[in-house]
Amino acid sequence: MPPLIRALRPQEWIKNLLVFAGLLFSGKLDEGDQVVAATLTFIAFCGIASAGYLLNDLLDREHDRRHPEKRHRPIASGAVGTGTAAALAAVLAVAAIALGLVVETEVGALVALYGVITTAYTLVLKRLVIIDVMAIASLFILRVVAGAVAVEAQASEFLLICTGFLALFLGFTKRRQEAMQEGGSDLEEPVTRPVLEHYSLPFLDQMIAMVTAAAIISYVIYAVNSPLVGSKMLATAPSVLYGIFRYLYLIYDRRDTRSTAAILSSDPGIIFAAVSWVGAAIVALYVID
Repeated sequence: MPPLIRALRPQEWIKNLLVFAGLLFSGKLDEGDQVVAATLTFIAFCGIASAGYLLNDLLDREHDRRHPEKRHRPIASGAVGTGTAAALAAVLAVAAIALGLVVETEVGALVALYGVITTAYTLVLKRLVIIDVMAIASLFILRVVAGAVAVEAQASEFLLICTGFLALFLGFTKRRQEAMQEGGSDLEEPVTRPVLEHYSLPFLDQMIAMVTAAAIISYVIYAVNSPLVGSKMLATAPSVLYGIFRYLYLIYDRRDTRSTAAILSSDPGIIFAAVSWVGAAIVALYVID
């Protein structure tokens, strides 16, 4: 891809598909105006997310230049100028918030809040142990809430809790990948990110075990008490279980070092879990009376 497009990290936009959860689980997938609203919300979150990535790469460009892989990032390598990146980040942020306001005032506010949290993460939060992962998890929850607001639905409390735990799961497994690459927490100055000096592998393993169990339990509780179809949503539980177990297999057994977005979008097992989950949800919500 051209450097300017690569700087936007379009591969990370897969995470924004969470905004469609409200559309799917509210039973409004067959309503055209709600599909448009959810799609516009998705585009808004892609814009604000890319603005955040540009800001992060701008501020970290000197650090990235000392990293064996990140030095190839468009801004760190000089392929994209700092002025161009800063201007594009500002334009994307304003456009994303404006698009959110077109959908719904509250959606625009949630998009703006997403931008505030990502900025705080870039400036401060990513250096604070545990809080860094919790901040990332809050962004996943924001996507689900915004998607529900866009289609005039209310996200189930257990669905939000499950989303949060799954996000913590992805966050802590990502930190474990990075810690493994840096040799655990033994380095005095971790190359990837400074916060890794506060994470040990035993601690990360304990956190992953806790959030994995919590995510599975909270999803099963949601599936048993789905607001629209009750326990029929249990048909989606096997896909969730397989997806989580597959991800753990890749991280622990295969020692996969790819990014979260790369694993979610390219691993056949994860793709199967996602497709089967959506299929089972559609059958439960729209086919079975």
